[in-house]
Formats: sequence, structure tokens, C-alpha cells
Amino acid sequence: MIIWEEGARQMTVKESLQELVERMQANPEPIRPLHYVYQFDLDENEPFQVRFDSGTVEVLEGTPHPADCTLKLSASNFVKLLRNDLNTTMAFMLGSLKVDGRVGLALKLQEILKAY
Repeated sequence: MIIWEEGARQMTVKESLQELVERMQANPEPIRPLHYVYQFDLDENEPFQVRFDSGTVEVLEGTPHPADCTLKLSASNFVKLLRNDLNTTMAFMLGSLKVDGRVGLALKLQEILKAY
């Protein structure tokens, strides 16, 4: 599923996320203190998880780990989140972002993404 275009290049959620992971692995300092599992439920897509552990990050299909924070949002809002174009507080208040688990971790995720 193509979710956004960057110049002449079309990208999927998976490609966008993989680029972010590569940036994080190249500069792990901002994520070194993290030990969390974020789960993302996007539209009708299969859920996936992003696991942070001591400066490493991995993307996992499905739900192999208990999630510390689950974010439910549209694929287009997920891309905005990755690009730091989504204010998680406003999205939550307007109902376009739903959070299960530790709500504070959703805000922390926005801080993390700003570093990349």
C-alpha cells in the first residue's frame, strides 16, 4: 500500500519505517535509555511492533511481545507521526489517535522521533 510520495518516489509504511530504523541505528544515543515495545494498529492492516532495547530498534510483524503502548491511527497519520508532522496530544484529543497502555509513552515517542 502506497501511503505518500516524496518527490517522484512513492513509499509504503514499511519503507518509511525502515528508513527511520536505519537513521536510529546510525545514531543510537537518543534511544539508548529506552526499553519499550510500541504496537501500531493502522487502519485495516496487520498490527506491527517497534521494540526499543538499549540503543537497538527492531520492527516486528504481528504482536510477538506484550506492548507497553499501543497506538491506533490511520496509515496517513502514522506517516505524519514519522515525519514529525503530527502533534500526538492534539491527535489524541481529537480522536484521530487512540492509545492503549501507557499514554505517556505516546508523548515520549514524539520526542524520540524529533531526534531523527
